[in-house]
Amino acid sequence: MLIQELHKIGAIQHGDFTLKSGVKSPIYIDLRLIISYPKLLAEVAFLMWEKIAGSQFDRVCGVPYTALPIATALSVQQNLPMVMRRKEAKNYGTKKIIEGAFESGQNCLVIEDLITSGMSIFETINPLEEVGLKVTDIVVVLDRQQGGRERVEEKGYRLHSLFTLSELLEVK
Repeated sequence: MLIQELHKIGAIQHGDFTLKSGVKSPIYIDLRLIISYPKLLAEVAFLMWEKIAGSQFDRVCGVPYTALPIATALSVQQNLPMVMRRKEAKNYGTKKIIEGAFESGQNCLVIEDLITSGMSIFETINPLEEVGLKVTDIVVVLDRQQGGRERVEEKGYRLHSLFTLSELLEVK
């Protein structure tokens, strides 16, 4: 049903696209659109939480920018504190790259909209670990099945996805 809803709102597009990884693709999944559909945003957050049920986390962090609203929705639904990674450090004030209250050693769930190469996930994991947060799990809406899962798992992280590109293509 989630895939059908994404089709309905126009989040799944067909054409000629270049992805962040530089790879050409005939399909583009624009999950930024879900912010305009509060019930769908809440449902995505709930399904992600169900996907990682049984695991314990002290904090949650969404990969900027698309996953920030999803992480926020999950944080509110589950009463799970959130931290936020800045794309760039401020050159004034505290100059922090990770914002929010946390303690070294706490386990942080990383949330991303989709994974292709895994590059943006590592751009979030690295600064989280640099400030002492522990990352064991990443949850994404979509695994594009283009090597990202393998890269993440090679580094010892667990990747959970709501669905894969193959599964998406099976649903009309």
